Amino acid sequence: MMMHGKRGLVVGVANKWSIAWAITQKLAAEGAELALTYQNDRLGKNVKDLTEELPGEPLLIPLDVTNDKQIVMTFELLKRVWGHLDFLVHAVAFAPRQALEGSFVGTTREDFRIAHDISSYSLTALTHSALPLMGEGSSVLTLSYLGAERAIPNYNVMGVAKASLEASVRYLASDLGPQGIRVNAVSAGPIKTLAASGIAGFGTKQRHHRNRAPLRRDTEAEEVADAAVFLLSPMGRGITGQVLYVDGGYNIMGD
Repeated sequence: MMMHGKRGLVVGVANKWSIAWAITQKLAAEGAELALTYQNDRLGKNVKDLTEELPGEPLLIPLDVTNDKQIVMTFELLKRVWGHLDFLVHAVAFAPRQALEGSFVGTTREDFRIAHDISSYSLTALTHSALPLMGEGSSVLTLSYLGAERAIPNYNVMGVAKASLEASVRYLASDLGPQGIRVNAVSAGPIKTLAASGIAGFGTKQRHHRNRAPLRRDTEAEEVADAAVFLLSPMGRGITGQVLYVDGGYNIMGD
């Protein structure tokens, strides 16, 4: 098993449809020992119910990624329980619904701040606090989308936040590479998740993707999970600072 003996934190599991959950399942199947966070009591119940399907007993930790104190406390707990961390999965993104509608030019300062704080800066904040627990061979992974480099209708400020996230991946990879710590992103095709439900016209986007992608089919969460685990595992040991597309080839097409 690729992840046997590895311990890691997954941030962003919301429900059984989330990409983070697919990654969690794959990590568990490959032998990883896991800790999962949850944002609030309602989502905490969802996560707890889901983990009953997993082998072992994953650690469950409350965490609001906009709260620096909670971030520090999370990694202090992991240090006490585990002593070290082999990987970190960042699967958190949010923008106010109104910021995903209409024209980007009308984005308010507050909506811009919220989108970047949760969707982009949180990767840096989490990685900074995780660093004392990491070492040679550790890995960080985040999730992105094509809207980081193309203007996607009704994605707006989230696309700008994802562009910031991908730039953060490169800068973090540069910073942490000398310590043998890798940082990468997976850019998935459109998958129907809770987050996607907030994007107007998502079904149309998914159909267009299916019709235009060279593989002529939808992207599946399990495919993204396979790529994520590859990058987190020793098999991805020579890869850092990269954005790996798992979208059936859609990103190479002209539209």
